[in-house]
Amino acid sequence: MDPYAGFPAGFFSRADETPDAVFYRPERLVTHIDERAIAAVGALYAELGIDGDAARPVRVLDLMSSWISHFGVPPAELVVLGMNGAELAANGAATDRIVHDLNADPRVPLPDADVDAVVCCVSLDYLTRPIEVLADVARVLRPGGVLAVTFSNRCFPTKAVRGWLYTPEERRGDLVAELVRRAGGFAEPAVALRTPPGFGDPLWAVTAVREGNA
Repeated sequence: MDPYAGFPAGFFSRADETPDAVFYRPERLVTHIDERAIAAVGALYAELGIDGDAARPVRVLDLMSSWISHFGVPPAELVVLGMNGAELAANGAATDRIVHDLNADPRVPLPDADVDAVVCCVSLDYLTRPIEVLADVARVLRPGGVLAVTFSNRCFPTKAVRGWLYTPEERRGDLVAELVRRAGGFAEPAVALRTPPGFGDPLWAVTAVREGNA
């Protein structure tokens, strides 16, 4: 059965279909959400018990990462996977770094049940095969492990998939939750608005727990 059945043709295509390796070659040592939203991401990770203040040391994969991972206190082990080696090298919280193009190969190059949590911040909208990627995220997560996808309303519009751009902001959490359901291996995902008080970037989060016995 086609995991994408029901999505319109072209939903996961992009305006710019040139190789991602070309687009992401220049270093971009910038942040893509404001400081309040960054703090809200870190607060979510702390609430989920996947940062350096967790009751026990945890190993976390930051999927589609860059030069910064938004942990208030970094976890004991942080694997960062992204497209730009220089950006990943600049990530001082990282303990392992992997340069990998998930649109070229949606398999996450880690062993089965290797990490306690997977986070993906403001990046899921760039995946052209998100269900395959999320299915492999389930593979590398230990049973009971947590997936946390956060996003705002900013993106590189030529590289975000068309379906994301055409989906109203307030419905994008539902879209991510549906992709997680179709990937399989997760309990029912939860969608939450995590925008911090005051003026600034909005923030949404979709979280899900890896099914199975630890």
